[in-house]
This record gives sequence, C-alpha cells and structure tokens, in this order.
Amino acid sequence: MAHLHPDLSLSNPQPRGMNTAQKLGAAAVGIGLALMMAAAFGAQLPGGGKLLAAALALLTAGTIVYARGAYLHLPAGIKNNGVWQRSLSNRGLWGWLTGVVLTGFYVLLYWFPQYLGLGAGGAANTGLVGFFDPLSRALSGNAASQWFVYGTLYTLAILILGYKFILKYRHNRYQIIRTLSVMFFQLCFAFLLPELLARLQLPYNDFKNMWPLNYYFFFDWNIKSMLSNGTFGLFMLGWGLALMFVISPVLTWRYGKRWYCSWVCGCGGLAETAGDAFRHLSDKSLRAWRIERWLIHAVLVFVVMMTVSVVYAYFTNAKNIVLTRGFFAWLVIALCAAGMAVLLIGRRRWFRDMPPAAFLTALAVMAGLATALGWAHFSNSPNVFFIESKYLKEWYGFFIGAAFSGVVGVGFYPLLGSRVWCRFGCPMAAILGLQQRFFSRFRITTNGGQCISCGNCSTYCEMGIDVRAYAQRGQNIVRASCVGCGICAAVCPRGVLRLESLSDDIMRRTADLKAIHIREDEVKLL
Repeated sequence: MAHLHPDLSLSNPQPRGMNTAQKLGAAAVGIGLALMMAAAFGAQLPGGGKLLAAALALLTAGTIVYARGAYLHLPAGIKNNGVWQRSLSNRGLWGWLTGVVLTGFYVLLYWFPQYLGLGAGGAANTGLVGFFDPLSRALSGNAASQWFVYGTLYTLAILILGYKFILKYRHNRYQIIRTLSVMFFQLCFAFLLPELLARLQLPYNDFKNMWPLNYYFFFDWNIKSMLSNGTFGLFMLGWGLALMFVISPVLTWRYGKRWYCSWVCGCGGLAETAGDAFRHLSDKSLRAWRIERWLIHAVLVFVVMMTVSVVYAYFTNAKNIVLTRGFFAWLVIALCAAGMAVLLIGRRRWFRDMPPAAFLTALAVMAGLATALGWAHFSNSPNVFFIESKYLKEWYGFFIGAAFSGVVGVGFYPLLGSRVWCRFGCPMAAILGLQQRFFSRFRITTNGGQCISCGNCSTYCEMGIDVRAYAQRGQNIVRASCVGCGICAAVCPRGVLRLESLSDDIMRRTADLKAIHIREDEVKLL
C-alpha cells in the first residue's frame, strides 16, 4: 500500500529513494570497488586476469544499470533536481570524503607509487599495480605501471559515466555527439593507441595531446626519442608541430576552443562525465574571475619560459644540427617583436577590450623574454633566465604538471567544481582562450526577450561564467574561458541560448545589447 504524506508543500518533502535497478547497480559497483581495494591492501586474490576482468565488468555493468534506473523512467529534459540537497554534491560529508580520497589517491600516484604496489628496481608489482599486470601485458606486453592503472581507471570513468551523461542529456543532440567524441578520443587515442605503439617498440605517444598541455614535447629526451625512430619519429615531430601551429589555430578560428576542450581533451572529458555532478559548485564571483585570468596566464608564461629555456639548452648541447642556438635566439626575439607590434598596432581594433594591466603585462613579458634571450646569446650563457633549464622543468612538473593538474584539478571536484584545472591552470586552455576571445568566429548568441532569469545557465556553467547576465541583456557571450560545452543551452527551459560560428561582426561580437532596459527613475508621467 502506498504511503500518504498529508502535507501541502509544493516541493517534494519526501524524495524518492533508489529503485530496484539502482540498488542492484550500486551493489555491483560496490563489489567491483571492494575487489580493487582488497588488491590495493595486499590481499592475495586468486584468478589473476579473470578477477580483474570481473572487477572492471562489475564497475561497468553496475554503473550502466544504475544510470538506466535513474533516468529512463523519467521524461527527457533537465534532471538536476536536488543537487544542492545531496551530501555528495553540496560540499557535505560525502563530498568532503570523496575529495579526501581522490586527493590521497593522486598523492600516492605521483609521489609514492610504491604504496600502490609498483615494484622498484625490477621487482615484481604487487597490490593495485600488480592487479592490473594481466591487462597491461595483454595490451603492450609490459608489466603495469602506476600510470597504466591510472589510465585504465581514467578511461573507464569517462566511458561508463559518459553513458550516464548521455542518458541524462538525451534530449540534446549536441551533448550526445560531443560526449561520444570525448569517449572515442580517450579510448582510442589516449589509451589503446599508445599501448599498441609500445607493443610495436615505437615511442609512446598520445596523438591528440599537444604543447603546451604536453609540456614535455620539447624536452631533450623526447626530441631524441622522436629523431631516433626514423620516419615514424619524424612523423610524430611533424604532427606535433602541425597541431600547434596549423591545425589548432584553424579549428579554433572556425569552432572556438570547444573543438578541443569539449570534444577531444581527456581532462575536459573527465570533467564533463565524472565531474558532471559537481559543475554547479564552480565559483561565479567577479573575484574568482579576476584570480582565474591572472593565474591561468601566469601558468602560460611559466610554460613558455620553461620551453624556451629547454630548447635553448638543447641547441647549446646538441651536435651536428642544422638549427643553432643563435638562430633559435633570434627567431624568438623576432617573434616577440612581432607580437609587441601586433599588440600596439591592434590596440584600438582587436585588443580594445583588453584591460590596461593585462595589455602592459603582455608587452612586458614579451620584452623581458626577448631581452633574456639576447643577453644569454651575446654572453654565451647556456641559461636564459640565470637558472638551469632542468630546475625549471622540475618546478613546472611538480607544481603544475602534478600538484595543480592532478591533485587539485581532479581531487577537488567535490569542493570547487569540475573544471578547476581547465579554468585556473591549463596553459592549453589559455592559448585557445586568447584565440577564441579575439579571433574566433564562435560565440553563444542570446535571445534576451525570452529569458525568464531562472539562473539555470549560470548555475551549471562549470567555467564560472554568469551566463544569465549576458542573456538578460541579449548580449552575445564571447569569453576566453568558455569551453563551448553547451550545458547552459541544454538546461535553459526557454531556448534562449545558441552555440554558433558566425563570420560577421567578428571584431565586435559583444558590443550590441539586444534588450532594452528601462529604469524606474526614467519613467515619468506626462
């Protein structure tokens, strides 16, 4: 017999619990996690690869069953009810515990892999890493590393939670297609293809990853590895350069940074799928926006300085090469001079909306880089910034490559939202954002007359953009931080927002206000 609740609340004071399908799915996921936890704590589990396959199958099947039980009995449409009341998604107890567990896992992964079971000095793997040995040997022929374990779990999270995401947003074709895209690129390009290359004794490479996100692309060991692998190595080098200087700028001009950040990138793929439950936690304040703009571009400056220093040192120590240290120094000086000229000439047309502090900072950075290279060249010093390049590599790898992108970037999902790294630290997002802000055709158009100021768009923007403020004014949204995920349009109940690529008015895309506002003090009786 159904239970009656004789209250008059318009909201749901007795939220429905899990149905049978969700309970079965949660149980399967729990068993799969228990098997991995037992392996992590050193339990001698029988079955080897079969038990690993069973654990991964339980995680996959359980998530699918849970997702179908959660969404398929409901009509298609917005399904974010109760996110501010659940402990996991409102920074409650479960949210904090999840953040602590994720952060602890990343600390072990980057700095203490021996506690995950990684064998040192040729010793056999044990624990969680040893649990994944059969899968690693099947794919690459090698024993597992902590990075293989991480890559497997990372890919599995994107695949199974991507399926959950598709069910949740099945009313929106754009969300379905882009989620399938990130699932494909993560599985094929980031996981399977590199393992296949390792089996063929070829350099490990993720062909969708490029500088500066792939910050070690210009490291001496990576360049030597590519040059020593014949035609295939030269192809890898040429592909990486083409991605940076041709493919990425053209696609960003045509489609905005969404082509990479929301359709290809693994960091964005994890944020969109595993991090979907936390997207509303992103800080929308102006203070956070100011911190974001300075911090992400500071990281970009850091990676440029490190790369210039590394390449300069490589040319200093390399023998019998066509390019010389002097040629590289003059090339960078010329590029800095050209950049300063573009800034100064285009100040009134292209960069008129750039804050004066940012404009002067950009000029100062390019002038400082050119001066440092000139000094190093004429003084015959191997160090561009009075510091050996190896120390810059170590600092960047520790603070940005590990602590920021991993520990904070993912571990803080339940506390700061799902795109902390993409928003505050990713140098790739910074470069694509500058191109999108000033030269791309992409924008989100608004129909202010239809906006009811519900705030869904701003609430679920994981990049901290106050979308509603633009929509209320009928103003196009062109922001360097926007990754074009389209969630703002997906959760809008009135169809106010549209993602478009328009060639007209490319220099003043946000200038026009299409909504007329009348203040109370302007209304007068005649």
